Amino acid sequence: MKFLFDLLPLILFFAAYKMYDIFVATGVAIAASFFQIGAFWLKHRRFETMHVITLAALVICGGMTILLRDPLFIKWKTTIVNWLFAAIILYSQFFTKRSVSEVLFGDKAQIQLPRKAWRLFNMNWGIFFLFVGALNIYVAFYYGLHLDEATREEIWVNFKVFGVIVLTIVFTIVQIFLMARFVKEEGEKI
Repeated sequence: MKFLFDLLPLILFFAAYKMYDIFVATGVAIAASFFQIGAFWLKHRRFETMHVITLAALVICGGMTILLRDPLFIKWKTTIVNWLFAAIILYSQFFTKRSVSEVLFGDKAQIQLPRKAWRLFNMNWGIFFLFVGALNIYVAFYYGLHLDEATREEIWVNFKVFGVIVLTIVFTIVQIFLMARFVKEEGEKI
């Protein structure tokens, strides 16, 4: 259920895009993100960092898209958010005692892994977010240059909605299998 709640702005963006256009879809995504953050706050009395970062990028990039009637800005949002996540993750990899992954998954989910496993897990996610950000630039601005602008925009929307989700799910599954070999059995010493 949380997965669908996290995807709410994206799902509504896609539906509005199919019914109207990129500008209406962007406005719907912004409104849905505000709703998402508000609903999360009412239920948990806290904000989730991912929601706040996404909303900030969406308000800035989406606002510019709507205000200037130029989809260029909303196309950059995916890259900005992914590269921001990569920067946070990689900063923790090299400049903090514990990685973001260890704090999020070790403390909150109570997963026990050796330090080298946390560092590998963290580095993989940092590289993944860098890759997705770069791939978004390619799809948004360089893929299918021989096609008309409307077709290229539709390809980008489909990539943003389906491609990024599928890549993330596949990468997560690979990460789970990779990290499973490090998970300690109950009672086993680390």
